Amino acid sequence: MQRVPSYISRSVAGSYDNEAVAIFALIFTFYLYIKTLNTGSLFYATLNAIAYFYMVCSWGGYTFIINLIPMHVLLCIVTGRYSSRLYIAYAPLVVLGTLLASLVPVVGFNAVMTSEHFASFLVFIIIHVVALVYYIKGILSPKMFKVAVTFVVSIGVVVCGAVLAVLIALVASSPTKGWSGRSLSLLDPTYASKYIPIIASVSEHQPPTWPSYFMDINVLAFLVPAGIIACFSPLSDASSFVILYIVTSVYFSGVMVRLMLVLAPAACIMSGIALSAAFDVFTRSIKFQLPGATENSERDAGETSSNSVVAQNDVAKTEKNEDAVKERPSKKNRKKEKEKENVEKPSVKSQIKKKLLILPLEASIIAIFLLVLLGAFYVVHCVWAAAEAYSAPSIVLTSHSHDGLHVFDDFREAYAWLSHNTEVDDKVASWWDYGYQTTAMANRTVIVDNNTWNNTHIATVGTAMSSPEKAAWEIFNSLDVKYVLVVFGGLVGYPSDDINKFLWMVRIGGGVFPHIKEPDYLRDGQYRIDSQATPTMLNCLMYKLSYYRFVETDGKAFDRVRRTEIGKKYFKLTHFEEVFTTHHWMVRIYKLKPPKNRIRGRAKKSKSKASSTTGTKRIGTKKKNPWH
Repeated sequence: MQRVPSYISRSVAGSYDNEAVAIFALIFTFYLYIKTLNTGSLFYATLNAIAYFYMVCSWGGYTFIINLIPMHVLLCIVTGRYSSRLYIAYAPLVVLGTLLASLVPVVGFNAVMTSEHFASFLVFIIIHVVALVYYIKGILSPKMFKVAVTFVVSIGVVVCGAVLAVLIALVASSPTKGWSGRSLSLLDPTYASKYIPIIASVSEHQPPTWPSYFMDINVLAFLVPAGIIACFSPLSDASSFVILYIVTSVYFSGVMVRLMLVLAPAACIMSGIALSAAFDVFTRSIKFQLPGATENSERDAGETSSNSVVAQNDVAKTEKNEDAVKERPSKKNRKKEKEKENVEKPSVKSQIKKKLLILPLEASIIAIFLLVLLGAFYVVHCVWAAAEAYSAPSIVLTSHSHDGLHVFDDFREAYAWLSHNTEVDDKVASWWDYGYQTTAMANRTVIVDNNTWNNTHIATVGTAMSSPEKAAWEIFNSLDVKYVLVVFGGLVGYPSDDINKFLWMVRIGGGVFPHIKEPDYLRDGQYRIDSQATPTMLNCLMYKLSYYRFVETDGKAFDRVRRTEIGKKYFKLTHFEEVFTTHHWMVRIYKLKPPKNRIRGRAKKSKSKASSTTGTKRIGTKKKNPWH
């Protein structure tokens, strides 16, 4: 588990996000749940609730636990696998876990008021109804039991109906029916792109590609199906929970690439089960075919078979004697005879079963060698992924070509320029992706950062980037912005630049300010920056700040990311001035021009009026805020 690239990316070799702690809490909670399910111990049930509280404190993904465990409990009830151990494993978790979760300030009353938790309460009622039915069945006669079941079921239906009515009344007032936007984006993959573009714009919230699965879990993808098959022989409460875990985690990882982190431990567990079953078969085959082991096994088999024959003869004799005494044996005697037969026959059946699973000696040795080689290959892959993908700093980019290794240090170069050439209280406007880096490395105040809770602020910056130059200047000036930073990859082929993110700026800005409309930036539904681009696209601030003087690089203004020549090559900036561009043109910084240098005509008119009128005082104009 420690070597899986999905986990490494969030732990010691990656960003060390809170998920590094949360995944441990997730697996520990599941382990204690299965432990309680197998033992029926209240001690482990209490530890399970505490582990759930630890998970709630560490990550908002705790809702996965409080929905997956009720699903498993309901599955056990429907399939007739209810037991007192299942009740002990679930009931304390709901009661203690919910009380502890409500103590976390971020969660609070959401632990009982949001739809993500309602499934656990509904299953909590169902399991109590089922427990009452089983209790009544043990103390009443069959006739009275039918009457009691009818009464209990009717009361249960009424209670469930009342609870559902209360829940519906609670969530009816909410437009999302009590579900959070992140939960709805998981249940409906198209929800975020329609209603919450700020969530859909994050790269790690996009659906993964097949290469990303191979990059993260590699050979585990081939072992997981074998582990699922192994869990069905035999099927137990614990194995059914693991199957449910892997199925749900596969679905959620297909919705968001970020949730590959949840799939990784499930894939490790399933692969471990598959390897354990395979090694069991191969090692038993080798052990059975060793020279010393063969004689012992045959001797044991002969003794067990002779003992079984003698036992069967004894049973036959006793049956004949009992038939001579009683012509019609009672049902109890028949049950005892069947139990004796079932006790004596497994030894023979187990021997036959073991012989059927025995493989040739050479094939078993080769198979074990290949499995060990497969594990070694996976370790090498994980080390390589940690070294190449997650160990390099995110602000220093590298690329390999026939010329060797190329290092792109443009981000650090731009942040160093901001730190040494701007005032401490100057504000910098950029897209929110670079907010934390600018604050930490340049020590400058930013308008928006990676804390995406303030959607209006981010929409304001997106609107400014989508507006013409004059309107954008007015927006930034009202926010007291001095510098604007854009990331551009058209010269070196860096695909994660602001031009590729621009449509998300339009969508987020249009969600708050309706005058920004996405179709105005598309030509026949296509996003273009060449000669076929729309006038709105060619005149927006993002286009101008990205492609200003770009034609001077090669004379053609060929964009290597979009693989086309830009549509508008020669233009001038009237409200912004370029102050710094990094070596590879990856980061470009512009400064807002002051009003007196920006509007010369108005300044001249004011001077002429002042000279023609004597004895009048100049009245200063107030800074205009376009949002009031």
